[in-house]
Amino acid sequence: MSTAAVNISQAAKATGLTPRMIRHYESIGLLAGTARTAAGYRLFSEQDLHTLRFIQRARSLGFSIDQISQLLALWQDRERSSATVKALARQHLQELEDKIAGLQSMHDSLSQLASCCLGDERPDCPILERLADSEQPLSH
Repeated sequence: MSTAAVNISQAAKATGLTPRMIRHYESIGLLAGTARTAAGYRLFSEQDLHTLRFIQRARSLGFSIDQISQLLALWQDRERSSATVKALARQHLQELEDKIAGLQSMHDSLSQLASCCLGDERPDCPILERLADSEQPLSH
């Protein structure tokens, strides 16, 4: 891409983000205030596009907005320690592992419930009975 500034639709195309998300990232401070035309249209520099790609990649790894804000600050701080970045990544990994464990537990419970149901024309349904039974935990 050339060094000339681009408009928001061109920035969206170049970064894989929607214009709405770009405006959102700007409004919450992840992207520093962009240049504007006399008519008020946003103009994005090559550095803005680089920052937006960084944000998009971090989001694709599931980092939260707060974590991305921290990562951006670390990325822009040439005096930072890589240990700080690694600690943030490890914290996020632990969060992902916790989510995976929770999803696996839900999967196992639902699989067990589904295996108990005959799935025939009768109204008896162990799945609904277990969901309605507040005294019995759903996990196996």
